[in-house]
Amino acid sequence: MKPIFTQGPSISIRVLLAVVLSLALMIVDHRQHHLESVRSILSTLTYPLQFVANLPIAAGYWVSETFATRTRLQEENRELHRENLLLQGRQQKLAALEAENMRLRDLLDSSFKLGDRVLIAELIAVDMDPYRQLVLLNKGSSSGIYKGQPVLHANAVMGQVVHVNRFTASVLMITDASHALPIQVNRNGLRTVAIGTGRINELELPNLPNNADIEVGDLLVTSGLGGRFPSGYPVATVTSIRREPGEPFALIKAQPSAHLERAREALLVWTLTPPDRDDSDANSGQSAEQPPPEEP
Repeated sequence: MKPIFTQGPSISIRVLLAVVLSLALMIVDHRQHHLESVRSILSTLTYPLQFVANLPIAAGYWVSETFATRTRLQEENRELHRENLLLQGRQQKLAALEAENMRLRDLLDSSFKLGDRVLIAELIAVDMDPYRQLVLLNKGSSSGIYKGQPVLHANAVMGQVVHVNRFTASVLMITDASHALPIQVNRNGLRTVAIGTGRINELELPNLPNNADIEVGDLLVTSGLGGRFPSGYPVATVTSIRREPGEPFALIKAQPSAHLERAREALLVWTLTPPDRDDSDANSGQSAEQPPPEEP
């Protein structure tokens, strides 16, 4: 078949002219940006075509999300629940580590205040007898611990060592009924002795007369007498004073400054003049040695 129109330039010349024209348009658009408006108009005109071409894919996604099976949704819900529990558990662990870090920082700060040789130990057992305030530490004679050694908490006095093994040591709390601690009123220097009551949050001051200069809220600190505890360290705060007419002594109660019921770490102190380690008296001269608590 012969073409109807045989007049005009050849196909090769037409292709060459098209290539030259395309290159010219690209150069003008790249350097002068004269075709921005033309491109914008063409994009607007071709948008409906693009929308129609993308419509089947968008419709497929919508149908898949809308008609998702109940089983898949339940599985996703269980997976999210497990992930939530895992994150909550990690958060609780971080909170516990943060609290432990703060306690250790407090203990280290206390050691700097004391200026003596100190050792941090951890509580590993508590005596289950409700009338005894005795705990077990994870440090013993292998760490240089000795009987009668003072034990402190980050906030205040905690107790003293009454029994030492190779790797553990038993500590008698200041609230034990057999413990006595020489103290003084921080406000005026009035000296007395704090006696344990067997209750974890209470001490008694039985040897002060009715006219003694002591008030509710007074801070009681160690007096340093006896050479066991460093002087000036907080012991308790006076909570109640009852003066009975005709009685020689007032009934005075105090609350320990140390959080004895929540303590997890303790600070073992080597005083400047440690007592004889063979001394059979375990505390300040008022209490008898107690057997160590059993490990749980």
